[in-house]
Amino acid sequence: MDQRTVKRAVIASAMGNATEWYDYGVFTSGAIATAIGTVFFPGEGNAVLKSLALVAIGFVVRPFGGAFFGPLGDKLGRQRVLAITILLMSGCTFLVGCLPTYAGGYSIGIGAPILVLLLRLIQGFSTGGEYGGAATFIAEYAPTKRRGFFGSFLEFGTLSGYVLGNVVVLAVTLSFTTEQVSSWAWRIPFFVALPLGIVGLYLRSKLEDTPEFKRMEKAGEKAEKAPLKETLTENWRMILNLIGIVLLLNIADYMLLTTMPTYFTDTLKINDNTSTLIIIGVEVVQMILIAPLGALSDRIGRKPLLLTAAIGFLVLSYPSIKLMQSGNLALLIVGFGIVAFLLVLMLAVIGSTFPAMFPTRVRYGSFAIGYNVSTSVFGGTCGVIVTALIHSTGNEDWPAFYLMIAAVIAIVPIIKIPETARVPIAKINVQSSPSDGLRAATS
Repeated sequence: MDQRTVKRAVIASAMGNATEWYDYGVFTSGAIATAIGTVFFPGEGNAVLKSLALVAIGFVVRPFGGAFFGPLGDKLGRQRVLAITILLMSGCTFLVGCLPTYAGGYSIGIGAPILVLLLRLIQGFSTGGEYGGAATFIAEYAPTKRRGFFGSFLEFGTLSGYVLGNVVVLAVTLSFTTEQVSSWAWRIPFFVALPLGIVGLYLRSKLEDTPEFKRMEKAGEKAEKAPLKETLTENWRMILNLIGIVLLLNIADYMLLTTMPTYFTDTLKINDNTSTLIIIGVEVVQMILIAPLGALSDRIGRKPLLLTAAIGFLVLSYPSIKLMQSGNLALLIVGFGIVAFLLVLMLAVIGSTFPAMFPTRVRYGSFAIGYNVSTSVFGGTCGVIVTALIHSTGNEDWPAFYLMIAAVIAIVPIIKIPETARVPIAKINVQSSPSDGLRAATS
């Protein structure tokens, strides 16, 4: 496969992640989160917590989206399914900006929260089929010796989408008054999602399916119908390992990207714009580091980086939170930066690690189901649970405790999974039994 085609495949895949995380960046930023919680939901109460709950509710249906789109991608091909998911994701985010509110001049009462909830559910369902497919698409296009490098750009898309969301929100809050943002300007960031989705759809429509899927199809190994039963019965042990690793990944990811913005503003009482600038700055550094770390994993393996991150979260989460609570802005940035560095160690390798845990025939479905079950149960609920625990107990250290618990759990499956760096993706196909399929495939 020529390098130009590989690069186009990587960009097309990363655009879906960028679109997904642009949505989270907008929804969880202080000013927009407050506006969403206020204009769509009646009554007094914490508007930010209402907005975070709205984000979390979309995660309820993500496993169902993974179970639907994943096996479908193993049957029909990766490219077709990914074209559908990016269109649904960007369209739902755009439509949130078009909705009438609960009260005011352009309002429909109780219909407003019902419609925004429905859009979040559709968005969550489509997102359930996006990430596993995008990672699979890159892994099956990338050359074996550079799979870590190219796979890292999947999460580069995550970071760039989230940064873009925060930049757009920052531009809106600096350009309009608080009253204007609460009244109508909150809609502007949601409108930007549509052109992002259209660009991603265009890029994906210009690509053929992956060489590995076409090889399997030509060899007559492709499933005749969506292989959901085969996925669950023959790969459940490796799916459980995936769930355990994703537990830490997503608690750390959603802690930093969706919980910390409100932690800074609500708990640490930092100005909205200052909080946004800190997060943007740290994420830009992550974007600079992620590709070199992915390339490093091609040389030394994926597991050393994953283990370093997990042990680091166990040991350094509590000191990092204490630095953030010090009242000194420089120390806060250092504490936040430590946790962000540990996260980017994981982000750099998951795009190359997770697809290589499963054979081609059920790769998309196995990845999508395991990833989205873990994300739904542990990642999407992270912001709501941590914020609620802080409010109910008065203990501001819960972000650290949550990360430490997740790290203890994740260390076990990280140790158990085999190293797949430098193993051709085409060789991860043969299963000798449900319990040792990957060992047989890579031996």
